[in-house]
Formats: sequence, structure tokens, C-alpha cells
Amino acid sequence: MYNILYKNYRWEVIVVKRAIILGIIASFFFAFTFVLNQQMNFHGGSWIWSSSLRYIFTLPILFVIMIVKNELSEVVSDIIKKPMKWIVWSTVGFGLFYAPLSFASIYGPSWLVAGTWQITIIAGGLLSPLFFKTVKKNNKVLKVRNKIPKKVLSISLLILFGIFLMQFQQIQEISSIKPLIGIIPVIIAAFSYPLGNRKMIEVCENKFTTFQRVFGMTLCSMPFWIILSICGLMSVGVPSRGQAVQSLVVAICSGIIATILFFKATDIVSSDTRKLAAVECTQSGEVIFTLLGGVFVFHDKIPTGVDLIGILLIVVGMILNSCIVDKREEKEEAYEDIV
Repeated sequence: MYNILYKNYRWEVIVVKRAIILGIIASFFFAFTFVLNQQMNFHGGSWIWSSSLRYIFTLPILFVIMIVKNELSEVVSDIIKKPMKWIVWSTVGFGLFYAPLSFASIYGPSWLVAGTWQITIIAGGLLSPLFFKTVKKNNKVLKVRNKIPKKVLSISLLILFGIFLMQFQQIQEISSIKPLIGIIPVIIAAFSYPLGNRKMIEVCENKFTTFQRVFGMTLCSMPFWIILSICGLMSVGVPSRGQAVQSLVVAICSGIIATILFFKATDIVSSDTRKLAAVECTQSGEVIFTLLGGVFVFHDKIPTGVDLIGILLIVVGMILNSCIVDKREEKEEAYEDIV
């Protein structure tokens, strides 16, 4: 029995590390969002088009992928069976995530938005009790409410402290309250993204591939983006050519590559909220990549002193999360399945 549990434990460690690596790579491509959104704002582009064009451009690309992979009909059939669940949680996961995030870029530099966005690290863990897992006990299948993963959450706080150190000196230099106004929409986005993602994992019941789920959510969030686009036409007119091109880059880097990598990572560990929270922590890498993007694109100052300590804490936190597998809990869960 011990050998079986140990082998299962070792295999799950490998799986978790694979998911975390995918999450870190995804955070690199997500960083394009913060840098390019700030650049579009510098050139007078509207946040409405920055957000809606990303998903409008993403949809046809995913549609072609679905056709080539011959996976379109299954998703469409499931959407027809339960349209409200698809539309509601896709709008939460994509609409209430990216529109507020784009809006926040008006009120602060990319590093501040990316840093505040890391609240999603804790948000994912705090949302755990809203979901259930299925366990076998005494030959019965039971639904058990998930618990807040305290160990993962404690390491998340370490990462957030590192982010705070990175931001502290720069926040002190802000003379206006304007950037602080952007914090509220980022907090909304930080909770909406993991909530929508996890609810859609439930709705899909592990029937679909990552591509299928991302396509379905993009398609079902279209009513939101169409309404927002109409508001954009009425308020600011059509987007400029430059903003359209940059939005296309964001759509490919963030909407396609990053989203699919991140959703793949969460799919791998979707049955365990502790591992899921650890994977969600990898998004803290966005702060580092965005900071570097700010240095190269906007010629922001190179991090020194306290900033470097903050970066070190983020890296240490991500490494700790990649190793955090509680042997005692793993054995208990395996024993429950056997019993």
C-alpha cells in the first residue's frame, strides 16, 4: 500500500511541476497585455477597443483551429444544451476580467496594474469553498466542499509581499490619486478570472480540450464584447489602425497563447484546489515580465535595492509552490478513494 501511495505521490509532483511551468510561460505572454495596453493609451487609444478587439480578433483564429481539429460540433452542441451557464460564466471569466483590466490601464502605469492584478493569487484560494470535489468513501460517491488551501495561501502572501516591495517605492513617487482609482476595477478582474475559469471547468465536466473550452468561452462572451463595441462606436468612434494592430498582437499573445497555456495548466490540476491555487500563483510572473517590458519599451528605471528583494521573494514563492505537496493529505485522499 505504501509503495502505491508513494508512486502516486511522485507522479502527482511531476504533473504539478509541469502545470506550474506552463503557468509561468503563460504569465510571460500575459505580460504583453499590460505593456501594450499602456502603449495604446499613450497614443490615445480607447480602453473599450483595447479590450473588445482582443476577443473579436481571437474568435476567428480559434474558429479556424476548431475546424482544423474537427472539434467544433461538440462545443456548439453543449452550448446549445446549456446556453445560460456558458454565457454567464464566460462573461464573468472573460468580460468582467479583461474589460476592467483594460479600463484600469488609463489610471496607472503597466507595472502598477500588473502588481495590483496579483490579488488574483489570493482570490483563487478564497474562492475554493464555492466548489465541490467528488470522493469515494465506504463505497459511496460523495460531494465534499473544498477548503481554503491554507498552506498555498500562506505562500501566496509571501509572493504578494514581494510584489508590495516592488511597488512600494514607485507608489510613493505617485503625486496623484488617479492611479489608485484604477485599483478597484483590477480587484474586480482579479476575482472574476479565476471564478469564471473554475465555474467553466465545472460546466464542461472535463469533456473538452483546452482549445474547445477557450473557444466556447470566447464565443459565449461575444454578446458582452459586441455591446461594448457599440458603446465604443458611439462614444469614441472607430479604433485607429495602430490600435487595431496592437490589439491583434495582444489577441495572439495573450488571448490565444497565454490563455490556452494557462487553461491547460489549470485543467491538469483541476481536481485539486490546492494544486489549482499553486498554479494560479504562477501569474505573479507577470509582474517581473511587465517590469522588464516597461524598462525596454517605456525606458522605466531598472529595479534596484528593495525592488530586487521583491523580485527574489516572488521567485522563491513560485519555487515553493512548485514543491508544495502535503504527503499526509495526499495519503488521506488516496485512502479515501480506496475505502
